[in-house]
Formats: sequence, C-alpha cells, structure tokens
Amino acid sequence: MGNDLTFFQVVSIVISALAFVTAFWLYRWVSSQPSSNKKIAEVGKLIQNGANTFLAKEYKTLVRFCSVVALLILVFLPSPIWKGNIVDNISMVASYILGTVLSAIAGKIGISIATIANMKSAEAATKGIKPSFMAGYRGGAVMGMAVVGSSLLGVTLVLMLTGNTTVLLGFSFGASSLALFAKAGGGIFTKTADVSADLAGKVELGIPEDDPRNPAVIADNVGDNVGDVAGMGADLFDSNVASMAAALVMAASLSNSEKNMGMVLCYAAIGLLASIIGVFTANMKEGADPTRALNMNTYVTTAIYGVLTAVATYIFDFNWRIWGASAIGLIVGVIIGIATDYFTNDNKKPVKMVAKACESGPAFTITSGVSYGLVSTLPAMIGIGVSALAAYKLVAPLGAGGNEVAYGMYGISMAAVGMLSIVGMIISNDAYGPIVDNARGLVEMGDLGDKALEITDSLDSAGNTVKAITKGFSIGAAGLTVIALLGAFITEVNDAIVALGLNVEKVTGFDVTNPTVFFGLLVGAAIPPVFSAMLMLGVDRNAQRMIAEIHRQFREIAGLKEGKEGVKPEYDKCIEIATVGALKELIPAGLMAIISTLLVGLIGGVHAVGGFITGNIVSGLIFALFMSNSGGLWDNTKKYIEAGNHGGKNSKAHKAGVVGDTVGDPFKDTAGPSINTQITVVSLVASIAATLFLTISIF
Repeated sequence: MGNDLTFFQVVSIVISALAFVTAFWLYRWVSSQPSSNKKIAEVGKLIQNGANTFLAKEYKTLVRFCSVVALLILVFLPSPIWKGNIVDNISMVASYILGTVLSAIAGKIGISIATIANMKSAEAATKGIKPSFMAGYRGGAVMGMAVVGSSLLGVTLVLMLTGNTTVLLGFSFGASSLALFAKAGGGIFTKTADVSADLAGKVELGIPEDDPRNPAVIADNVGDNVGDVAGMGADLFDSNVASMAAALVMAASLSNSEKNMGMVLCYAAIGLLASIIGVFTANMKEGADPTRALNMNTYVTTAIYGVLTAVATYIFDFNWRIWGASAIGLIVGVIIGIATDYFTNDNKKPVKMVAKACESGPAFTITSGVSYGLVSTLPAMIGIGVSALAAYKLVAPLGAGGNEVAYGMYGISMAAVGMLSIVGMIISNDAYGPIVDNARGLVEMGDLGDKALEITDSLDSAGNTVKAITKGFSIGAAGLTVIALLGAFITEVNDAIVALGLNVEKVTGFDVTNPTVFFGLLVGAAIPPVFSAMLMLGVDRNAQRMIAEIHRQFREIAGLKEGKEGVKPEYDKCIEIATVGALKELIPAGLMAIISTLLVGLIGGVHAVGGFITGNIVSGLIFALFMSNSGGLWDNTKKYIEAGNHGGKNSKAHKAGVVGDTVGDPFKDTAGPSINTQITVVSLVASIAATLFLTISIF
C-alpha cells in the first residue's frame, strides 16, 4: 500500500488512541465526583448489578449465535471454501469476530460508566444544575469516545492487516449482527420494565414514577442502561463502521484508489478529533437551559469538523467535490435533527396539540400522536433523498468517460461519512439521556428533596428532547449508509463477475420493471413492519408477565402498598422476568431478517437482492422515523402535562398521556431504533454473499 494511505492509517490510530485517553480521563473525573448518600449507593448498586447480570446473560446467548455464524462464514464466504482461497475465508471470519468483540466491549464500557455517572449526577443535583449536568454529560462522553475510537481503530487495523476491502464488510457485519441483537434485546428489556412500571404504578395505583414501592422500578432503571446505553452504543458503532466500510469498498474500485481511501480515513479521524474538542468545550452556566447547552455543543463540533476537513482538503490536495459531498451529509444530518426536534420538543406546537388532545381521552392521544409521527417522516426522507442526490450529482462528473455511476455512489458514501463524522458527540448526547433519567429516579428514591428533583426533571426533559434528535440523526445516517452499502453491493457483484470470469453483463442499477427486481422490492419492503411487530409483541408478552408479578407482590407482601418502614418489594423478580423474556424474544426477529435476505438471493439472484435492499431501505426508514418520532412526542407530552399543564399529575389528561407514552415506549426504544440496524445487517449480508448469489440462484 502506498505512502498516502499508510500515513492516514497511522493518523487514524493516533487519534483513536487520543480518544481512549480522553475516555479514561473522563471516566476518572466522573468517578472522583463526591457521593456519600447510603440510600443512593444501595439503589445504584441494585441498578449496576441488574445491568451487568443482563449483559452477561445476553452476551452468552450472542456468543452461541455468533459462533454458528462464524462457522458458516468460514465455510461459505466470500466464496465456498472448496472453490475459493481459504485465506480469504479465514480473514473474513477473523474480521467478523473482531467486529462482534469490539461492539460488545463498547456496550460494556457504556454500562460501567453509566451506572456510576447516574449516582454522581443525582447527588450533584443537591448542589445545582451545572454539576449535575456535567456529571451526566461527561459520563455519556466516555461512551462516545470509546465507541468511535474503537470503530475507527478496528476499521484501520483490518485494512492495514489484510489490504482487502471485502474483508472490511465482514468486520462491519460482525458489528451489525451484534448491534442488531443488543439493540433488540436491550429494547425489549427496557420497555418491558418501563411499560409495566408506568401502567401498574402511575395508571392503576396513582403512585409517582420512581416510587421505591413499585417492584418494577429498579428493572426500569436497569433497562435505561441496557437499552439506551449498551444497545444504542452498539447501534452507532455499527453505523459508523458500515459507513466507513462502504466508502472504502467503493474508493478501492476507483482510479487513484489509495488517495480516495486515504480521504475516507482522514475525514473519519478529523470527525473524532472534532468530537474530542467538542467534549472538552461542553459546559453550561448555572440556571441555563440544558437542551440549549447540548445542542450548542453539537453545532460547535459541526463547525470545527467543517473547518478542519476544509484545511485537510487544501493541504493534502483532496478533491473539493468530495469534500462538498461530505459537507452536504453533515449539514443534512443537523437539519434532520432540527426537524425531529420540532416534532418532539415540548416547547413546540405538536407536543402542545397532543397534550390538549389528552384532555379528551387516550383515543385522541393515540390518533394525534400517530398523525404527527407520520407527518414527521417527510422532512427527514426529503433530507436523506436530497443529500443522496446532491452528493451523487456533485461527485459523478469525476468519473466522466463511463465511470460516473461508481463515482456518484462514492459521493453518497462520503455524504454518509460526513453525516456520521460527529458521531462521538451524538453518542455523548444520547448516553447523557438515560444517565440523567436514572439520576432523577435515584433523587426520588433517595429523598434528596424537591429542588434536586426539579433539577433532574429539567435535565431528564432535555435528555428526552436531545435523544429524540439523536435518534432522527442516527436513522438519517443509517439511511445514507445503506444507500452507500447498495453501491458497495454493486461493486462486490461486479468484482465477483470479473474474478469468476462470468459471461454476464456488469450491474449498473436495478430496473423496477424487471419482475425479479420487483419481487425482491416487495419482499424487502415487508421485512421492517414484520420485524417491528415481532419486537413489539415481545415487549407486549413480557410486560403482561411483569404486570402480573407486580400485582402479586402488592397483593401478597403485607404493607408494601402502604409504604411501611422496612417493607421492600422483590425487585430481582422483575429484573429476572425482563431478562429471560428479552433473551427469548431477541433472536427470532433478527434471524427472520437475515434468512429472508439469503432466501431472496438464492431464489432470484443479485437482481432480486438489489430490489430487496432498495425496498428494505425505503420501508425501513419510514417505519423507523415514524416510530421514533411518535414515541418521543408521546414521552414529552406526558412530561409536559406532568409539569402542570392541562391539569397536571393524576388528571384525566395525565392518565391519557401515560397511555400514549406506554404505546410510544416500544415504538421509540425497541422497534424504531432497531430497524436501522436491521437495514444495515440485510445490506451487509447481501454484499458479503454476492458471489454466492451470482453462482447459485433458481431464477
């Protein structure tokens, strides 16, 4: 490999190491914050133990699944072991395992810091909003630095050691397959507990959200960590790796490939550097708005990235058109975030209109929330479409003379790299949400007073709003990434045609009037709704079991309902129900998506798979955006009413708002964010099995 690429590989490794040093410093800073309240330490320990127990059991289940997949990859991919080069198959399986391991480590790091930061943030709330905010934010930033550092390091090492971009897709598939199950399993766990705690506590008994009498309350707090921290970390690790892998696969197939590949690594490394700078500039003044502080930090990081990449483009003589594609992706990512904020922020019209509808009962809560959720898909879909079109048109002329399509698709992949460039900051903001949500619960359970509760309520509300924005951002990024992966699939198919010496035309696109393509398109479009239904039915079945357990405890444990001194619920029983149910439900949905892809490919070949990926992308993005935004809107509607609007807590509107939030919970935290991982997994399975579909298909 040339000096250009080697230089950028070394730079990527150095900046990854800097991210790990930053994560370590932040971890030490958060751990050193004062905490002395015994009640908070006791409850915090229960949350920590529950989260670690679930993660250990989940990873044991996933080790078995990943071992079977690794064996299948060894035998069949990138081509059957008896036909191809055994070294390629071994490289593919090794990179797959590395992808799963790094993804799992990212989740574990997130859990370990989040369950410390929640206690620190809770106790800091007694001193004021600024120290509480900083403990929560820096806790989330540990996750951001660790996830992006390990994804950039993993991609760079695989490329350096193998020099094979197809093997990179194996690494990406490892990250995606673990992320799919971590997000689905964590999502089922967290929403089982959340729905059960809300329905049995708030609606039936009229007790506060984090009342320690509620047997599901610890499971609910555990769920915030395993779903919104570990699951989300694995999800964004996967998106970041997939965007880099897709860009590198396409860059390798173009003229001047080393310079184009160096550009991918350079921009990704600068994005991580910008996030590191952004984390250290994050601050908020006492009495300021935490939502504004979080958003301002994102804008600052975006500006730093834009300036540094422009400087790098000038210094290293990169092509300005490709820089433009990257800038388009980043700007559209921010715009999608702002559009999501409009539909989910409790200061904006949609939330206020749904809160008003709550006065007329839960039926109107649901219909209005669903309607706004559906409308909210349009700006983001237009944004993804415009950014893909603009990036394609901007970069395609570089391939003048017959290679316009390849360069245009490379432009889209660079827009995805641009959109995900500040993912370190996005993860920091996202992980902040569950940390301060837990802190709010600890303040209530530790009786730290109304002032501390008011502060953590304010931080929690900001976390919800920003979390909705980051979900919109990550879905938009996943959209661009999978369009880039469609380009990577075409590249892999054409490379396989040349390598195998097949007498067939190279693929340049997919004609929807071709019945084989249309067959794949229809099947691919049907997968996201079925996948979502399987996950939400898992939450439904599990929550019914947990509600029955809560009723049993209130019925059988004397003095629990009245809150007698020394009477405690059996928290571990609810944690056990959520854990067992989540692990039972998480594998079937993921397997359904993977097996469907393989079946379509073996039935209709590469053209059917091209249609399948396209249908899956369009349907998946709409479902993901709709469910994430509806869920975020209902959650903030409930909080808006609890702040004293439309009758406040325990009013008719409040009970309707809780019902809406209960419907929205599996929408926004189980099915919605899992779909973008499902789309990525499907696209990667198609790419790494391209040779298989070329040589074995019925039609």
